[in-house]
Amino acid sequence: MKKSLIYTRTGDGGKTSLVGGTRVPKTHVRLEAYGTVDELNSFLGLLAARLPDGEDKAFVQWIQDTLFVVGSYLATDGEKTELRKASIVTPEQVEKMEREIDRLDSLLPPLKAFVLPGGDEVAALCHVCRTVCRRAERRILALAEEVPVSGELLAYINRLSDYLFVLSRKINQDNKKEEIFWQNCCK
Repeated sequence: MKKSLIYTRTGDGGKTSLVGGTRVPKTHVRLEAYGTVDELNSFLGLLAARLPDGEDKAFVQWIQDTLFVVGSYLATDGEKTELRKASIVTPEQVEKMEREIDRLDSLLPPLKAFVLPGGDEVAALCHVCRTVCRRAERRILALAEEVPVSGELLAYINRLSDYLFVLSRKINQDNKKEEIFWQNCCK
């Protein structure tokens, strides 16, 4: 197999290619969406590297795989290029996320106040991932104002931030770290 080039020089002028070859500015809303998903995936890689081997780490790595599906979907201009089957988020993927959220949440005490990011370092990293996920969701919703975006993809990204929140709580619990609750000084 021939080694691919790392640099092509085709983006030096501020444009890049979508799946199918359409050229767009690197500042395009579509690139903001899938670029932020890529950033999230990188932070999830850091999170996975800090998790012990086990089901939480395996699930985060499954999420990383699924985010490549999301990125591929977002990088495809559906009006000019047919979506590949491998670029479609399925209802089953959303349901798998929901089942994992429910499983983790069943292990945790009920919330009585807002949780501040912190406690265990890995739990705090979950919150970093959660906030990047929320930004990715906003970027995807901005794209959805211009072109149709799959409801399953939107649901998956929305559930992902919820998953990262409950995972942070579980990590604090597993590591016997106290959750930090908002001390409402506005009372």
